[in-house]
Amino acid sequence: MARYDALLVVSFGGPEKPEDVMPFLENVVRGRGVPRERLLEVEAHYQGVGGVSPINQQCRDLITALRPEVDIPIYWGNRNWHPFLADTLRKMAADGVTRAAAFITAAYSSYSSCRQYLDDIAQARAEVPGAPEIVRLRHYFDHPGFIAAMADHTREALDGLPEEHRDQARLVFTAHSIPTSMAASSGPSGGAYEAQLRTAAALVAGDRPWDLVWQSRSGPPQVPWLEPDVCDHLAALRASGTRAVVLVPIGFVSDHMEVVYDLDTEAAGVARELGLHLTRAATAGTHPRFVSMVRELLDEPEPLLPCAAATCCPAPRRRPQA
Repeated sequence: MARYDALLVVSFGGPEKPEDVMPFLENVVRGRGVPRERLLEVEAHYQGVGGVSPINQQCRDLITALRPEVDIPIYWGNRNWHPFLADTLRKMAADGVTRAAAFITAAYSSYSSCRQYLDDIAQARAEVPGAPEIVRLRHYFDHPGFIAAMADHTREALDGLPEEHRDQARLVFTAHSIPTSMAASSGPSGGAYEAQLRTAAALVAGDRPWDLVWQSRSGPPQVPWLEPDVCDHLAALRASGTRAVVLVPIGFVSDHMEVVYDLDTEAAGVARELGLHLTRAATAGTHPRFVSMVRELLDEPEPLLPCAAATCCPAPRRRPQA
């Protein structure tokens, strides 16, 4: 840890009051040609829960939990909402920080969960005279701390089912869908996003039967994205005789709108209509093993990251969404 002057927690960001929602969404989709109608649809999801995403508070909670574990200053910067990365780097520079480790709240390799964060950090550093060097900590999808946290939360969710259904409940792991072309180019040699998710899911599931499905698709219908969708899969499971399911959001390390709306609202509503018993495992959040994992990553030798190569997790070709 002595190699670093500070720890920078880097996250996606989210609105914290109703009037933040549309400006936040416009930041997220800038340059992607997303139709206004789609933004209004997503805005309604946020406004339905008070216009507040839980992700910023979960970052604060994680930082609070990290302070006893980490003996260097901790800063926090977001890609899409306050505190923005550039503002945080200005504060770090003013405080005399010269070299910081970045813990990114995304565990997997893909453009949107890896390369885009690195690009945004680089852009923020370019905007800030005297900005500190930022060293990204390695991917942690298979770290024992992350796996232990998700395994504990999965067991707790199983305990929330009626006792007669616990033994036969199906584990359904979910992650954010991405275009198949992005999935194919993820990682240093392609296919890393899905492969890493399957590795994590298998470690959490142990000897229980499980599936990996996808959620939160937002692209135009003519562009192939990873499938099956979680709601379609729940219907297929019920048709095959499954009576109980635990949803495990393995693709996320904290709750935000894709979890609160797409799973807790939409998928839960589908399960009720199907007569399917359903519980949802918590994300890693501030589980003690997840928190101690961050310290362990700081103590590791400096990572040689494949994502440092420009050919790893390349940016997708954008087309206007219809």
